[in-house]
Amino acid sequence: MNQPPKPASPYRDPYPLRRRTALVTGASRRLGIGHAVARRLAAYGASVYLHHHTPHDEEQPWGADSGGIEAVLESVREVGTEDAVFADGPANLAQPDAPARLVADAAEALGGRLDILVANHALSGDDGPLDAIDAGMLDAHWAVNTRSTVLLTQAFVRQRRSTEAELRRRAEDEPPTGRIVCLTSGQDRRGGMPDEVAYALAKGALASATRTLATALAEERVTLNTVNPGPVDTGYVTGEEHLAVARLFPGGRWGTPDEAARLVSWLCTDEAEWITGEVINSEGGYAR
Repeated sequence: MNQPPKPASPYRDPYPLRRRTALVTGASRRLGIGHAVARRLAAYGASVYLHHHTPHDEEQPWGADSGGIEAVLESVREVGTEDAVFADGPANLAQPDAPARLVADAAEALGGRLDILVANHALSGDDGPLDAIDAGMLDAHWAVNTRSTVLLTQAFVRQRRSTEAELRRRAEDEPPTGRIVCLTSGQDRRGGMPDEVAYALAKGALASATRTLATALAEERVTLNTVNPGPVDTGYVTGEEHLAVARLFPGGRWGTPDEAARLVSWLCTDEAEWITGEVINSEGGYAR
């Protein structure tokens, strides 16, 4: 008679990502989702590399972080564990060779390997409705919002293959520990984004590619999921528009960066090892 498997322990490790390493892209502002994700990963015990491209922020209405990347990094470091490593570096992900260089730089800074990739970066602006866009706008958004994430995924997998820890895990048939989480913006939800066609198409392509990428990564012992956090208050909307969006939530308020970060960081833990190829909407009941 077959015996039932021994139940898993319900105990939750307070540092589920200790000795794991993570690259978080688009983590240049303390008001942003990338910063919130980096803080959560650090609080869970991970070593974290923060990617930034401040020229993009400087061109936007919200501007760059008032304290610079040093303040962003210090905010992450202050919640981390003593044995973790924290570093940062710039990269313009519109450049074709930038994703591979960024992954290599992050792996080197964190001890030679990466376990987690959170692709949070995005190109905003330089967009419009269908009558206003042109080939340059479409190409720019594709390059940053879709192509670079696919190339980051490729580079992430390639650097993991030859690491000593990964070779040992494969030999001992341990569960997959590689995690990739992408961020999208609900382009596939009701109504879409008709005033930001280039952005919506590029991010929508990323969501559509989630299952294809996850299936391709299964043999690499890496899970990949995409999170749509819905409207998150990162300082990019003010005034009456801010109030109008808030009224579309049952609670009458926007989502916060940390609410997005809670889901993203959980997907990076072993508790989520059976979840892959999913686009997860976490919008707080937002009425589109």
